[in-house]
This record gives sequence, C-alpha cells and structure tokens, in this order.
Amino acid sequence: MSDPHDPNDHATRLKALEDRIATAKGGEVKKPRSEEHYSQANMAWRMVIELVAGLGIGFGIGYGLDVLFGTMPIFMVLFILLGFAAGIKTMMRSAAEMQNEQLVKQADKSEGD
Repeated sequence: MSDPHDPNDHATRLKALEDRIATAKGGEVKKPRSEEHYSQANMAWRMVIELVAGLGIGFGIGYGLDVLFGTMPIFMVLFILLGFAAGIKTMMRSAAEMQNEQLVKQADKSEGD
C-alpha cells in the first residue's frame, strides 16, 4: 500500500479526479482567458507612460536650463510644452502601430476563411 503522506500520490489522485470531472461535464475543455483585454490595457498604460515621460523629461530639461541661466519659468514652460508635444507624437505612433497589428490580424483571419 502507498504511503498516505506521499505528495506524488496526492498529485496523481488530484489529476485523476480532475479528469473524471472533465469527462462527467462532457469533455469541456477550459478556454484560456482572452489576452485581448490585457493587451489593450497594456497598450493604454504604455500610452499614458509615454505622455507622462515626455512631460517629465521636458520639465527636467526646462528646470535645469532655468536654474543654469537664472531665468526661472521661461525654459521650464517651453520644454514642458515640447515634452507634451513629443509625448502626444509618441502616443499617436503607438496607436498607429496597434491599428496596423489589428489590420494584419483581420487580413490573416479573412484569408483563412
């Protein structure tokens, strides 16, 4: 008889039980969660981070130049606006990349049908 404390025995018994449950349910196979939702959320976070990074870098450069030259708000405001514009441009590039990937997937899907 097997040792009741053997972890391998528990694992095999658990697997056998899962197989019997799947058979009783009609052989339904668990579908993996759709990764599309997570992919879109990741793209949204990527865009937000790109915008914030542009603003942060613009602020840092502008503030540094203002401290260096002694002209407090001029360069900071200018570079924050430039950083915002760069962040928007990068976000638009990411959106175009995402749209191109979707078009490729749709084209592949329509070719398969």
